[in-house]
Amino acid sequence: MSIPAFPVGPVPRHRGCGVAVVGDDIDTDRIIPARYLKCVSFTGLAEGVFADDRREQAGAHPFDRPEHQGASVLVVNGNFGCGSSREHAPQALMRWGIRAVIGHSFAEIFFGNCLALGIPCLSLGKAEAQALQAAIAADPSAELLVDVEGLQVGLGTASWPLQLAAGPHQMLVSGQWDGTSQLVAHDPELRATAARLPYLTGFGA
Repeated sequence: MSIPAFPVGPVPRHRGCGVAVVGDDIDTDRIIPARYLKCVSFTGLAEGVFADDRREQAGAHPFDRPEHQGASVLVVNGNFGCGSSREHAPQALMRWGIRAVIGHSFAEIFFGNCLALGIPCLSLGKAEAQALQAAIAADPSAELLVDVEGLQVGLGTASWPLQLAAGPHQMLVSGQWDGTSQLVAHDPELRATAARLPYLTGFGA
């Protein structure tokens, strides 16, 4: 599976194939079972994403099906990411290869944890989410264009409007979600400010 680079800087749009996980109220314990929280880093979490569901479905889970390997847009239904606030859930999805999540609705903390990674969680109507999932099932190889800036997702000749609150929208399209890149980009200003701080310059001595 070819995994796209981790998000960095502005996220105005994303292109990639879709994978649908159907069902409301899919919680973070299903996304990444609690036993994987013992890890000392997030590096190996991809193998644990939906681990129990995948074992029960014996290769039939969307994340195991060959036609969805390399998919980077996850399409879900209502209240996705509910349950505990574990940040391991979006980390596991990201390390599997997910770079955008589209669904009817998201749990608030899961939404915030995704935003902190530069993964947009974009909402659309219940029927529209189901229609998008059906379109992915009909042609798993078709590429989606997720227009974060324009709030629209397209697949073939079809398109669906997306919703995202103004604050997260601004953070993603401007790159403000990415604190590290913001610091690097403003290094001269930061150094100039540091040079004026008495406690860093020996109080003028």
